[in-house]
Amino acid sequence: MSFPADLRYTKDHEWARLEADGTITVGITDHAQDALGDVVYVELPEAGRALEAGETFGVVESVKSVSDLYAPCAGEVVESNGLLQDAPETINGDAYGKGWLVKLKVEDAGVLDTLLDAKAYQALVEAEAG
Repeated sequence: MSFPADLRYTKDHEWARLEADGTITVGITDHAQDALGDVVYVELPEAGRALEAGETFGVVESVKSVSDLYAPCAGEVVESNGLLQDAPETINGDAYGKGWLVKLKVEDAGVLDTLLDAKAYQALVEAEAG
């Protein structure tokens, strides 16, 4: 299981990465995709939708379960990953790369500082595993 140090994480197992253009890319963590199993369907919002921090913005469905997706911060959806409509399993193979979910335009990228760093997220995952 990997915990890239350049990402920030939520307790709901989403990750967020600040991009060079100031947008924030959001996805689910390697731990989350592993726990879900084979992803078979993803529902994502349209561009232009405003999200509040913690708001449900979509669904990931796997052979095991259906899980809501939560916005790690407030922002406007500028892009959803269209690749996932035809190939949702991309999340399983590349959770931190091609399996991203949405890109958000945010007022203040400093909001990422309120999320967990890689070390804190790894500790959370280990604590949940017992």
